[in-house]
Amino acid sequence: MDIQKIINDVLAKLKADPNLLKTFAANPVETLEKTLGIDLPDEQINQVIEGIKGKIDLNNLDLGDAAGLLGKIKGLFGK
Repeated sequence: MDIQKIINDVLAKLKADPNLLKTFAANPVETLEKTLGIDLPDEQINQVIEGIKGKIDLNNLDLGDAAGLLGKIKGLFGK
């Protein structure tokens, strides 16, 4: 299984949906399993979570401000 591809796919979905990002910040394992539609082994799901967290600083996001959140996410992708 290509973990980097999964990370990139999930990042694209998080970029497109600030509510999904909010859900991911609150419960990453459950959000990933629902988003991917598969149940990954703990080792793989943790690799995906860490890969995403490495690209998105969840600690500095104002999850109550969807427009600001979307702007921060777009900044991660150079837009």
